[in-house]
Amino acid sequence: MKTSRIAAATVVAGLAVLGVASPALAHVSVQPEGTAAKGGYAVVDFKVPNERDNASTTKLEVTFPTDHPLASAMPEPIDGWKIQVTKATLDKPIELHGKQISEAVSKITWTATGKGVEPGFFQKFPVSVGTLPEDTDELVFKAIQTYSNKEVVRWIEVQEDGAEEPENPAPVLALSAASEDGHHGAGADKASDDSHGSEEKDDAKAAAATTEAADADSSDTTARVLGVVGIVVGAAGVGYGVLAGRRRTTTDA
Repeated sequence: MKTSRIAAATVVAGLAVLGVASPALAHVSVQPEGTAAKGGYAVVDFKVPNERDNASTTKLEVTFPTDHPLASAMPEPIDGWKIQVTKATLDKPIELHGKQISEAVSKITWTATGKGVEPGFFQKFPVSVGTLPEDTDELVFKAIQTYSNKEVVRWIEVQEDGAEEPENPAPVLALSAASEDGHHGAGADKASDDSHGSEEKDDAKAAAATTEAADADSSDTTARVLGVVGIVVGAAGVGYGVLAGRRRTTTDA
């Protein structure tokens, strides 16, 4: 009886923990596809799960940071969603590719033109961003999620150091250390690809030369082996002929 009570209490406690943890696991989040290095570009995915059983997510609004503005933010087209990019004038212009930029993306809004994110599903909203700041370790993107029943969930609470995770935390993008070679953006990647391509061609030529030499050595070795085998077979034939002759002579005698 005592064992049954302990088991029941354990199950109840486990369900309680799951009940508390579930909302935290299902909040709107942001993650890079690969890495998000300081001073470079990255494609980041805003992941939006549907937390309701009787409504679909039909709208997502993501506010971009103003303390570390991003001069470039280009969303990827998604079937079934209308995308609106809002820009704002910067208090202090920033430099991008040698040019002064006086405005930056302040918000991107995705509005469903179909069913949206239905119950039991999630949706990723990719955005190419850059250049990423070098004077911070993370970027905070506040998000607002709207359901088909008009319910609005504001994922805007900032995590405080040493405090428990808030009920509706804002998506946070962690930034990795800048690349040691200082290459940033598509141009640097292309140059790196071209360099790798040249190295691969040289390696291919060297491999081909090695293969040809190996083939030549193999052919020469094969010829020698066949020659030796021929001599052995010929000698065996001669020996067999001699023995056969001796047997015949003995029989005749």
